[in-house]
Amino acid sequence: PNGAKEIFDKMGKAPMSLRDIPSTLRNLTPGSEIKVGEVLYTKLVSEEERLNAEEATKKKAEAIAEAQRRKKEKKAKMNNKSTGNDNQPDFTKVEIRVGQITKVWNHPEAEKLFCEEIDVGEEGGGVRQIASGLRDHYELSDMEQKKVLVVCNLKVSKMLGFSSNGMVLAAKAADGSKVELISPPADAKIGERVFIEGLVGEPISSTQMKKKKVFDTVSKGLVTGEGGVATWDGKVIQTSAGPCAAASLVGAPIS
Repeated sequence: PNGAKEIFDKMGKAPMSLRDIPSTLRNLTPGSEIKVGEVLYTKLVSEEERLNAEEATKKKAEAIAEAQRRKKEKKAKMNNKSTGNDNQPDFTKVEIRVGQITKVWNHPEAEKLFCEEIDVGEEGGGVRQIASGLRDHYELSDMEQKKVLVVCNLKVSKMLGFSSNGMVLAAKAADGSKVELISPPADAKIGERVFIEGLVGEPISSTQMKKKKVFDTVSKGLVTGEGGVATWDGKVIQTSAGPCAAASLVGAPIS
């Protein structure tokens, strides 16, 4: 009875006896204001439905908490990455990763440049667009699907209208007559960061790389050693699958 009375109250109409309702059944006054309030009748749920709803609410809360935790971890990692520290080896400030060229074409306005799309294993499966001055030394077919080493924490640079987001490493003969890509082992994992045994540290931001000219400093120690193996200050640059190397150049600077 109380529920019925509240329904009439919401419709702005007093209860009426069935005998008094006209045959047209139009006992509501057009234009009457409807009062919005609390729900009168809630859904009846079983114990199982109630428990399932509570479990869903719990899982949602846990997912939100996990997302917030990851966000804090990412922020902390970015803060650590941004500047590095004074005792950190310079090589470890540079983010060099194994990449694979998925697409390559000639730059339309620069006869020495290739334009490449390179998979460096980044989250979301995206690729980097990078320009490399290798057309005098490689054919397009040589570059397709080739695994290379990519410097990933450099500022994006414009090369005749093409935005290059990184740099592919190569060794160059002293007289400039020969250039060879630095290649990781064939079974190296795409996206793996190369390392030097005994050196640890997180890469710094691209802003700090440019501001402190870190790669300029590091590149002075990059050179191919015996067998074309890439080294920095005489230490071997490697992946978990083995060292990285040029095809034949020895004693050649790497950049």
